[in-house]
Amino acid sequence: MHNDVLIVGGSFAGLAAALQLGRARRKVTVLDTGLPRNRYAAHSHGVLGHDHKSPAEILGAAREQLARYPTIELINARATNASGTLDDFAVTTQSGQIHYARRLLLSYGVVDQFPAMPGFADCWGKSVIPCPYCDGFEVAGQHWGLLYSGPHSLHMVQLYGDWTDRITLFADGHAIDAHARADLKRRHVSLVEGKVTGLHHDNGQIAAVRVDDTRDVAVDVLFAHPHNAPAGDLHTALGLELEDVGLGAALKVDDTRQTSLQGVYAAGDLANPMASVTLATAHGAMAGIFAQRSMLS
Repeated sequence: MHNDVLIVGGSFAGLAAALQLGRARRKVTVLDTGLPRNRYAAHSHGVLGHDHKSPAEILGAAREQLARYPTIELINARATNASGTLDDFAVTTQSGQIHYARRLLLSYGVVDQFPAMPGFADCWGKSVIPCPYCDGFEVAGQHWGLLYSGPHSLHMVQLYGDWTDRITLFADGHAIDAHARADLKRRHVSLVEGKVTGLHHDNGQIAAVRVDDTRDVAVDVLFAHPHNAPAGDLHTALGLELEDVGLGAALKVDDTRQTSLQGVYAAGDLANPMASVTLATAHGAMAGIFAQRSMLS
């Protein structure tokens, strides 16, 4: 099956790209596994026109709208290999089917790697969350905890003051230097030393953070930033360049969302560490438009 553009990953970035390409009457196939990164969240926030809707509802509406474009095909399939060069790419799915395309757009996102901490996975997306812009309004004024995972955590503390004045930073066994301690004190942020060994919760609603297996510190919500890894490995097969973004790696792209291999574009969390639905949608649309323009004769 020959396409103008083959999109691997059909969440916000991939579908936004498909929409732009479909409107340009380009032949597009989207391969998707149906496992978006934010499937753990009950609501998606800050998305203009869709605020407080579930991610599944927003994506479902997008798929329905794409159905009116005859050149777009959505296929539930996992891509397992990719090869080729400009104007001659091939992607193989788990079932053995091969799709051909002039351009590739990778938007299969990343997978969060949860720490081996009892209760963490149960609370993820409910009361253990990563982004104040996504969910901060709903828990404003409550007691926020933050699980330290690197220097970026200290920057996050600076942001939280717009939502709450009750903040506890859990060092989780990391050393916090004197300068950082002074800044935390100035911001009236409590610092809890020791290793976090588990979370007490009721059906995903956190109640307390267990420290050193000896004490519990009550919080209403816990912010955390686990490391992540790409949800697929097509970028490896294609030899694409990655860049370190602190908590993982992202595909390196230029201003047109093109990767290090001509004809291969990337968008969404796979190519942006911000993990924002709004940015993923915008970058997906951009990638689709630039892929379309690259095929103009």
